[in-house]
Amino acid sequence: MNQISDDLLLEAYTKARKLDLNRDFILLIEDELKKRALYQQVKAY
Repeated sequence: MNQISDDLLLEAYTKARKLDLNRDFILLIEDELKKRALYQQVKAY
Protein backbone atom coordinates (compact mmCIF):
# COMPACT_ATOMS: atom_id res chain seq x y z
CA MET A 1 0.00 0.00 0.00
CA ASN A 2 2.96 2.32 0.25
CA GLN A 3 2.63 3.13 -3.46
CA ILE A 4 -0.82 4.68 -2.99
CA SER A 5 -0.88 8.42 -2.37
CA ASP A 6 -2.38 9.74 0.86
CA ASP A 7 -5.24 11.36 -1.04
CA LEU A 8 -6.09 8.16 -2.88
CA LEU A 9 -5.95 6.16 0.35
CA LEU A 10 -8.32 8.61 2.06
CA GLU A 11 -10.68 8.45 -0.89
CA ALA A 12 -10.60 4.65 -0.93
CA TYR A 13 -11.40 4.54 2.78
CA THR A 14 -14.30 6.97 2.44
CA LYS A 15 -15.78 5.04 -0.48
CA ALA A 16 -15.27 1.68 1.21
CA ARG A 17 -17.20 2.90 4.25
CA LYS A 18 -19.92 4.46 2.11
CA LEU A 19 -20.34 1.26 0.08
CA ASP A 20 -20.23 -0.88 3.23
CA LEU A 21 -17.46 -3.07 1.83
CA ASN A 22 -15.91 -6.02 3.63
CA ARG A 23 -14.92 -5.11 7.19
CA ASP A 24 -11.49 -6.75 6.83
CA PHE A 25 -10.76 -4.54 3.81
CA ILE A 26 -11.78 -1.44 5.73
CA LEU A 27 -9.59 -2.47 8.68
CA LEU A 28 -6.65 -2.94 6.32
CA ILE A 29 -7.08 0.60 5.05
CA GLU A 30 -7.50 1.90 8.62
CA ASP A 31 -4.21 0.27 9.62
CA GLU A 32 -2.43 2.01 6.76
CA LEU A 33 -4.07 5.32 7.63
CA LYS A 34 -2.82 4.95 11.20
CA LYS A 35 0.72 4.21 9.98
CA ARG A 36 0.63 7.41 7.96
CA ALA A 37 -0.93 9.41 10.81
CA LEU A 38 -3.98 10.14 8.67
CA TYR A 39 -6.58 8.27 10.69
CA GLN A 40 -7.51 11.31 12.77
CA GLN A 41 -8.59 13.08 9.58
CA VAL A 42 -11.19 10.45 8.74
CA LYS A 43 -12.47 9.83 12.26
CA ALA A 44 -14.31 13.14 12.02
CA TYR A 45 -16.48 11.83 9.16
